[in-house]
Amino acid sequence: MLKIGLIGCGKMGGALLRGVEKALGKNELSVALSDVVPAAAAALEQSLSCSVTKGSPAEVAAVSDVVLLAVKPGDMAALCADLAKVEGSRLYLSIAAGLKLADLESWLGSQQRVIRSMPNTPALVGTGAAAFSRGSSATADDAAQASKILGAVGTADEVSEKLLDAVTGLSGSGPAYVYTVIEALSDGGVLMGLPRATALTLAAQTVAGAAQMVLETGKHPAVLRDEVTSPGGTTIAGLEQLEAHGLRNALLQAVRKATERSLQLGK
Repeated sequence: MLKIGLIGCGKMGGALLRGVEKALGKNELSVALSDVVPAAAAALEQSLSCSVTKGSPAEVAAVSDVVLLAVKPGDMAALCADLAKVEGSRLYLSIAAGLKLADLESWLGSQQRVIRSMPNTPALVGTGAAAFSRGSSATADDAAQASKILGAVGTADEVSEKLLDAVTGLSGSGPAYVYTVIEALSDGGVLMGLPRATALTLAAQTVAGAAQMVLETGKHPAVLRDEVTSPGGTTIAGLEQLEAHGLRNALLQAVRKATERSLQLGK
């Protein structure tokens, strides 16, 4: 049985636990919860079917094999100082943005294994994209455990820590870019006479369907694009306007700027 502790019972931590429960089954999971707002832990408990206990951060760590750290970055140092007093060794999986592995390991103590991760908000609906990096003491088994937990609500890739800022700029911030694209496509439909609700559904489903085509076919996006672009047709006319107005470069620069900002925040 997998024993998972969650400290910080917000939306992302809750989504991860529900995903793991769905993947493993309620009889293969036990959960310990802690939050400074007791009502948050109580609400999360109600959404789970597995065995659940609640307690202080130290009590949660003491009964867990894996502890998810899902508190605000500014609260992490004090929390880790408390957790460092708990006897034994366990895996700590941090989903706090910007906190370096070296800092987490220093705060938690040398005997603890640490993995730093960057999930994104579509994890809330089971379609997240996450990446993670191992600390100096984390093992291959720890990486497999992190992949299982993060992968329960989407995809999970292991990368070197120096790439996590780029992950933040791409998939961490990326949903906001895509929401802007969906909104703009919808507005275009309204401009051309479609009812607002119809235009929004068509835009969102088109983006979701195109993304699924990339994932399921394994084809490069350019190949899939060419497959729907007929000579002299409607699609090439639209693509010409996207190129003329710089959509491709705008998205490239959004990822670059968000990555640079993530680097600044981590200093």
